[in-house]
Amino acid sequence: MTTGQPESDIDADLEWCYEAVHGVSRTFSITIDRLEEPMARHICLGYLLCRVADTIEDAGHVPPDAQTELLTAYDRLLDPEDPLTVETFMDDVEPWIPADPNEDWTVVAETPRILRTFESLEEAPREIMRDPVRELVDGMAMFTDRYADKGGLRLQTLEELEEYCWYAAGTVGTLITGLVARSASPDRAEEMRQNARSFALLLQLVNIAKDVENDYHEENNVYLPAEWLAEEDVDVEAVTAADNRGGVTNVIRRVTARAENYLDDAQRYLEVVPERHGNRLSAWAIPYLLAVGTMRELRERPEDVVREGDVKISRAEVYAVIQQFEDDVSRSHLSDLRREMSEKPLHH
Repeated sequence: MTTGQPESDIDADLEWCYEAVHGVSRTFSITIDRLEEPMARHICLGYLLCRVADTIEDAGHVPPDAQTELLTAYDRLLDPEDPLTVETFMDDVEPWIPADPNEDWTVVAETPRILRTFESLEEAPREIMRDPVRELVDGMAMFTDRYADKGGLRLQTLEELEEYCWYAAGTVGTLITGLVARSASPDRAEEMRQNARSFALLLQLVNIAKDVENDYHEENNVYLPAEWLAEEDVDVEAVTAADNRGGVTNVIRRVTARAENYLDDAQRYLEVVPERHGNRLSAWAIPYLLAVGTMRELRERPEDVVREGDVKISRAEVYAVIQQFEDDVSRSHLSDLRREMSEKPLHH
């Protein structure tokens, strides 16, 4: 599809999109830096389309009813058969954009530019991306509507947590798999599809385990299952209270253990991912290994999540992981790296 834009304008828009990803996501910034064209632009734009919805869903200052309406309108905007215009969508969303927007809200404010650049892509990758993005948007609208009377998400069970993780990350895994599996054999493509959910849920569960403090105070969301909190005598509205640190720490350990169940299938996903169309193993292996390192830290010091607000691996270890892939690393080496990082920081 052509947008009628001069090529120089499209290039400028794409350059802005790359810079925007670097501003909103350290992990996807690393991923996109490892990719080559055309995969880099496809993943960049797919991620930004999802980030618009994610920012609206996470916005603590936007009432749930308004979140649902905005997400529903955004889904319509992504439907090529729907007459809703980007101007109408922006009229609806602009009252909620902060006067001094951060990087996330700058992305929302630039929705027309992102869509313009997306529509400039060739039809095949564009259509591979569209349905997973819309599924993510629909899922987020469903959750904001489900908990509209609570003012924020309050997930109740493990099953609901993983349902949410599917919409927030599994759909992104479907998008990625659709793009990278185009040049794979039918058997390899099927194996990727079977393991894509595990790869995505692993990363999302790790994020939820380490971000309890920020999720509650900045987004008014509690993703830790209420049924698990209740077993620790923790009220969901007191998830960050000092008196509840011990109980919340136990739940964080359980979420981390659940994430660990997906490690083997996620590694298998990496072992069969093709390196074509600009795709590179390192783009996905690095986030996987960073998750392994983060799970190690969550096992060793989960109390830091509720005491300090976050658990992160050091910049030195992030750099050490990236350096592993400066030379060609065989897929079989992933098992050794995973084993080492599960026990101690890679740079030690």
